[in-house]
Amino acid sequence: MALGPSQRVFSAAKRLLHTLLANGETRLRLAVLELEEERARLLTLILLAGASLLLLLLGVATLTALVIILFWDSYRIVAISVSAGVLIFTSLLLGIIAIRQAKRHTLLKETLNQFSTDRALMELDDDAEPHERH
Repeated sequence: MALGPSQRVFSAAKRLLHTLLANGETRLRLAVLELEEERARLLTLILLAGASLLLLLLGVATLTALVIILFWDSYRIVAISVSAGVLIFTSLLLGIIAIRQAKRHTLLKETLNQFSTDRALMELDDDAEPHERH
């Protein structure tokens, strides 16, 4: 049983709609995945920034104690200064890591790349069609 012209058009439109929906679903799943990854990255960034600030606060407190004890026995000064140096160094290191994490732009990066690829493929198909008709 042969299909009539209207049935073939309807069938082609139905296949096209199915393909568009499947592609849209794939892109949406990719976007959701990237949003979940971005949420995890932001949580890490917040924790690093919090740890950095906490260590900086402890370093400043230790330096304050160093100034107070400066004129006491000489052995205490070395211990307090090393403690303060380690805390401040660690705080600065975590702060640098947090700044680098904050500068990374990753929100929906793969989804946008996939849309660009799709657009490029569609443009290639559009360029190829006129040649096939001749």
